[in-house]
Amino acid sequence: MATRIAADAAAELARRDRVVRRLLERHGPPPLGRARPTAERFSVLARSIVYQQLAGKAAASIHGRLVACLAGEVTPKALLAAPVDQLRACGLSANKTAALLDLADKVESGVVTLDRIGRLADDEVVAQLVQVRGIGVWTAEMFLLFTLGRMDVWPIGDLGVRAGFAKAWGLPERPTPKALQSLGDPFRPYRSVVAWYCWRAVDQEQ
Repeated sequence: MATRIAADAAAELARRDRVVRRLLERHGPPPLGRARPTAERFSVLARSIVYQQLAGKAAASIHGRLVACLAGEVTPKALLAAPVDQLRACGLSANKTAALLDLADKVESGVVTLDRIGRLADDEVVAQLVQVRGIGVWTAEMFLLFTLGRMDVWPIGDLGVRAGFAKAWGLPERPTPKALQSLGDPFRPYRSVVAWYCWRAVDQEQ
């Protein structure tokens, strides 16, 4: 069902815009629109915190050690029960350790309601998640897009989206976040699809 939703969204945008039509022909429909199971939401956010500002291999190594430290269960209870020195021994910085513990505490206390967050509007999801130390708007938007499967996420602060939009639509330079906000309006309510194609446009250069 999710694959069909994304394919239908891409086809609709292709009818509206020749650039999307070309991107669809080149890359096919995006793998979007599928919400991940509720039980995975906490571990996804924890992984996002671990991976911030780190190269892929280093982040994967630290994350792997964290999972092992928690006996394979990255849950609020497991994190809160783990001694801080054990978490630090996984390779986590003091700031990331504090952020993970803050996430666990806010989920356990009900400040962040991951079991019900999928019922909230996009802006409400962002507002709830950014209360957590170490989670900013971009991380919240990626959670909306790839974990909750939302189809109208438009991450205007993402450098890849800005660069990809400039390349695909032939702009002389990367649009500012403010300019990109307006440029995305014609693609509502499927801006997630356009964001995905922007990333693919950047990938082509690498």
